[in-house]
Amino acid sequence: MPVSTPAARAAAPAPSPSDTAMPQDFGALLRQDPEIGGILLAETARQSSTLQLIAAENFTSPAVLAALGSPLVNKYAEGYPGARYHGGCEQADAVERAAVRRAMSLFGAEHANVQPHSGSSAVLAAYAALLRPGDTVLAMGLPYGGHLTHGAPGNFSGRWFDFAGYGVDPDSGLIDYAQVRALARARRPKAIVCGSISYPRHPDYEQFRDIADEAGAYLIADAAHPMGLIAGGAAPSPVPYADVVCATTHKVLRGPRGGMILCGVELSERIDRAVFPFTQGGAQMHTVAAKAVAFGEASTPGYTVYAHRVVAHARVLAAALEAEGFEITTGGTDTHIVVADPAPLGVDGRAARERLMAAGMVLDTCALPYGDARGLRLGTAAVTTQGMDEDDMARIAVLFGAAVRDEGDAGLLRAEVRGLAERNPPYPG
Repeated sequence: MPVSTPAARAAAPAPSPSDTAMPQDFGALLRQDPEIGGILLAETARQSSTLQLIAAENFTSPAVLAALGSPLVNKYAEGYPGARYHGGCEQADAVERAAVRRAMSLFGAEHANVQPHSGSSAVLAAYAALLRPGDTVLAMGLPYGGHLTHGAPGNFSGRWFDFAGYGVDPDSGLIDYAQVRALARARRPKAIVCGSISYPRHPDYEQFRDIADEAGAYLIADAAHPMGLIAGGAAPSPVPYADVVCATTHKVLRGPRGGMILCGVELSERIDRAVFPFTQGGAQMHTVAAKAVAFGEASTPGYTVYAHRVVAHARVLAAALEAEGFEITTGGTDTHIVVADPAPLGVDGRAARERLMAAGMVLDTCALPYGDARGLRLGTAAVTTQGMDEDDMARIAVLFGAAVRDEGDAGLLRAEVRGLAERNPPYPG
């Protein structure tokens, strides 16, 4: 299928910042600080003229952005609703109560803490609540898609705890639960963590629960990536099985950058104390307000449709990339994540990413479940938010293959990518 099309040849030049639809009014910022205002306009133009395929990224709604820029940014609110260390927290209390209520309802949890500044902060608090330095923890090994907080040597987790990493079957790329069980029997961990930054299939939470019970361990679900799919009913929930669920509020969930923790009532006080005052000070109340908005949005029928479309688009993209010659780990996906190995095309992951970036397709690399090479990690959350459809996913795969193989006219390829992005703006003006 040729990359060059009449639409690509006729594509307009890249938009100037003044031509870019803005999700917010930057007038005051541009008048007071044109340098920073210009940078933010340029970033908006970049997001509007390239394809955002990073699995951890998405576009928030204008309502979420409005909450982030609200006067709550001025409010110090150490503590929890009804027990703050500062006065004037009436509205801060109201917005946090709303966020907690909405999170509990959305995910069917007995308790929610919405104060963590990030997913890593949420995991740190979970460890602080349940573990002591030196305790043994099982988590997916970093070479197989484990997160930094799952025992990376340079991270607090790797310095404070004794991590044992489980992996995946080398042939299927799926979690080897027999290995997890054997490792748990041998190491007798205090906690088992299930979750990954690049595993495209659903974890078997029930089996993880059974292994944890046999070992006498806590089960911590790091659901940062699938949480938005869980909210929309497009992925199974760990809430009925895990002692603690840690997550981010961005990614597929389309909220602000931040974290949250869900747990049962029996651990609620320990979790709350681990967030404040043990690991964090004052909550970022403007972000808490934006989380509440996102939880409300994720409770609507429209969001349920969106979450299922994200998965459908990822499956189409995976199949189309395989047809382009990429090797797809696990043979496909159940989530928003696709992991593709460009080695069959004679290119390594890092070189492929650079070629794709030059063509206007933004993504990252990740560890592969075999060997030492790196693959390409893609996500369909952002392009689905923009309103792209399955035909667009198939076309993206063709453009992807052309860019990695470095074939055709680079200018025409970049123009077609830009045209596709501009026809589906994240913030229509």
